[in-house]
Amino acid sequence: MKIYIDFDDVICETAVFFTKAAKELFGIDVPYRDVQFFNLQKTFDLTDEQYNELMRVGHIPENLLSYAETIGASETINKWVDEGHEVMVITGRPYEAYEPSRRWLDDHNLNRIPLICVDKYGRESFNQDCSYSMTLKELYDMNFDFIVEDSPAAFEHVMHFENGKVAVFNRPWNKQVKMPNDNFIRCEGWHEIDRFFHAL
Repeated sequence: MKIYIDFDDVICETAVFFTKAAKELFGIDVPYRDVQFFNLQKTFDLTDEQYNELMRVGHIPENLLSYAETIGASETINKWVDEGHEVMVITGRPYEAYEPSRRWLDDHNLNRIPLICVDKYGRESFNQDCSYSMTLKELYDMNFDFIVEDSPAAFEHVMHFENGKVAVFNRPWNKQVKMPNDNFIRCEGWHEIDRFFHAL
């Protein structure tokens, strides 16, 4: 199978970092369990200036490298590769975050997995012409059999893979979201994602 895996809050615990950063930077204390929206500006009720600062801090290389691995992620992904499946990490992180993101994957025994940056959320001002970037159109021209995502904002993108089954990693910001169709199945963690994958 060809597998698409999101990065943040699927392979690593990004939102946990941002809840701590919002408290340290602005005194805004929103516990992780209360992160209601994928849009962190809305979750923390930030001004544009505060949001931009939060994103800047969150993408400092040493901070990106500090994110904790989601339990079971590397073990499961490497098992799929060993079974002969083709796995790609498709991230909406900014292009300039590629190098530390690549290093994080390598440091967590995911050095066999390609990392592709795609402007999933319209945050980039221009497309990068490099081997690790892809436009949405290029992404839509691909085909994936299995997708692991957490972001409701990305559901519209993965719906382009008509036959792809989507494991939705249960997170506080997607628990109230209605699944688009029967291809989307909620999973509590990597062990449940793996069971769903092998049941196909």
